Amino acid sequence: MISVFDLFKIGIGPSSSHTIGPMTAARLFASHVAATGLLGQVTGLRVEFFGSLGATGRGHSSDRAVLLGLEGHKPDTVDVDWAESRISKIQQTGRVNLLGSHPVTLIPASDLVFHPRRSLPHHPNGLRFHALSADGSDVAVQVYYSIGGGFVVDEAGEPVDVVASSRGSLPFPFASGRELLQHCASGERSISDVAMANEAVRRPQSEVREGLLHIWRVMDECASRGFEADGVLPGGLNVRRRAPDLYRALVRTTGAVDPLQTMDWVNLIALSVNEENAAGGRVVTAPTNGAAGIIPAVLHYYTRCVPGADDDGVIRFLLTAGAIGMLFKKNASISGAEVGCQGEVGTACAMAAGALCELLGGTPAQAENAAEIGIEHNLGLTCDPVQGLVQIPCIERNAMASVQAINAARIAIRGDGSHMVALDTAIQTMLTTGRDMKAKYKETSRGGLAVNVVEC
Repeated sequence: MISVFDLFKIGIGPSSSHTIGPMTAARLFASHVAATGLLGQVTGLRVEFFGSLGATGRGHSSDRAVLLGLEGHKPDTVDVDWAESRISKIQQTGRVNLLGSHPVTLIPASDLVFHPRRSLPHHPNGLRFHALSADGSDVAVQVYYSIGGGFVVDEAGEPVDVVASSRGSLPFPFASGRELLQHCASGERSISDVAMANEAVRRPQSEVREGLLHIWRVMDECASRGFEADGVLPGGLNVRRRAPDLYRALVRTTGAVDPLQTMDWVNLIALSVNEENAAGGRVVTAPTNGAAGIIPAVLHYYTRCVPGADDDGVIRFLLTAGAIGMLFKKNASISGAEVGCQGEVGTACAMAAGALCELLGGTPAQAENAAEIGIEHNLGLTCDPVQGLVQIPCIERNAMASVQAINAARIAIRGDGSHMVALDTAIQTMLTTGRDMKAKYKETSRGGLAVNVVEC
């Protein structure tokens, strides 16, 4: 089983599968070359991008992420302001410093090769790295897959760069919502109790708590940055940031008699976070970058609008959301390239709905019901980014799903937890729906809005 800290990763925009994953894979490849003693033989590099990475990698900054990863940078620590100048330098010189110290040739225009209609066997997001000798022959070749949410697996399908723990070593292992609810029922535990007990196997509870509060601070800081960042988002669509104007308008009208103004604040947080993501800023995968605004928006609703909200509640929220997200990650997918946006925004909506329901006083069964409502009404949601950019419809979609998550929690808490469709069933339905979905609707920008928006 993965950790909650595998789902909530600090990284950079605009995409967890297309930016964070490729950066991680590139660093792992460079480290592999160094560890096998081959670094001295390498004079050049070539990187191939397949499937969804090949189709929308440029719009999602996959090429830029790979350059930074090859130099040894990590998504959670790379200086996003400095990175732009470093990438420009690489483009000008055609030289990359492997792991920051070994200069080799890499000319982005010719050595970063995009295959928009070719895929590797195991997942639509495939990368193949070649380390080249002076005569152009391969010194080392490695294949990685970026499978969504910043998760990376090797050619054998083995996960890399995760907080590992075997199922058997955890006090409450679960592979389904049914098992999760059984653990809750056996000791009158909440979902967050179960998640905390499992996390405490990996590190002390005090570290879990501080780590989750740090995640929350990064989410909050991301939203705050977006309030001040006027201007147009990069990429060529000329999408204007809306969060700053909305923020200023809401501050001016605070206290006005408007029963729906809370919804405006929820929308603001989601828009602000995802505009920052689209601009390549610092965000938290929740569980992906494309859906990064939903958890922060609903958490802000909790901290601002729920009586008695405190840090303990924030921790419980993230633990519950993480437990629900693990079910999607294990039994379906959180990759837009694999199952469409239902796997990203739909999963985030379910995570936020279940977590909020627990904090509103809901039982584990009610929280599971809220999560099911959250995903059920996102089934079939396509991933069709215009021009391959995480902007249209992605940014607004986060705002819509945030409000939907709050509503799902409120519907569930008014019931008794019993419902016709189990969360496990809805997750399985999402997977089969994603498999049935045509590739043009799965982050390739070859269908839907991506081909029907007329540029003026």
